[in-house]
Amino acid sequence: GIVLVAINPYEQLPIYEQDVIYAYSGQNMGDMDPHIFAVAEEAYKQMARSAEEKNQSIIVSGESGAGKTVSAKYAMRFFATVGGSASETNIEAKVLASNPITEAIGNAKTTRNDNSSRFGKYIQIGFDKRYHIIGANMRTYLLEKSRVVFQAEDERNYHIFYQLCASSSLPEFKDLGLSKCWHIPVLWW
Repeated sequence: GIVLVAINPYEQLPIYEQDVIYAYSGQNMGDMDPHIFAVAEEAYKQMARSAEEKNQSIIVSGESGAGKTVSAKYAMRFFATVGGSASETNIEAKVLASNPITEAIGNAKTTRNDNSSRFGKYIQIGFDKRYHIIGANMRTYLLEKSRVVFQAEDERNYHIFYQLCASSSLPEFKDLGLSKCWHIPVLWW
């Protein structure tokens, strides 16, 4: 398959605008500069525009902080725009609306990143017969369960642990029925 190496510039660049999406739409791989939109166009073309109409996969891999989530968002934005569903449904926002919740449960501070995801995401996007996005499903895998009971020096547990501790004095916390479970044993070796 096609491999694209991208670098997270840690700032917004004008290479992900709507006009760039339209520039890559309908192009053949290699006709334009390497770009996440070129990869997305090839996958979309193989699914929608070829006679086989095959399911496609885009694997986004990299180190913590490499920009995997942002790259996935750009690919979804591309699909929503070229599929004509961007104005009908803001599917990108809907699919990623759960991201803050999943980050609280699955992200932690590591020595390399203050908000490092400790799990992978599998996002499945469904298209109708007109190749408009009609829905999506996000699953997580490989949750780093050992972090719950052990963190390396200078690292932290999952964010949700600290968020619950910080909110334990709020009146809403009583309704959660968690007040009896806040006995944290400290072991000395």
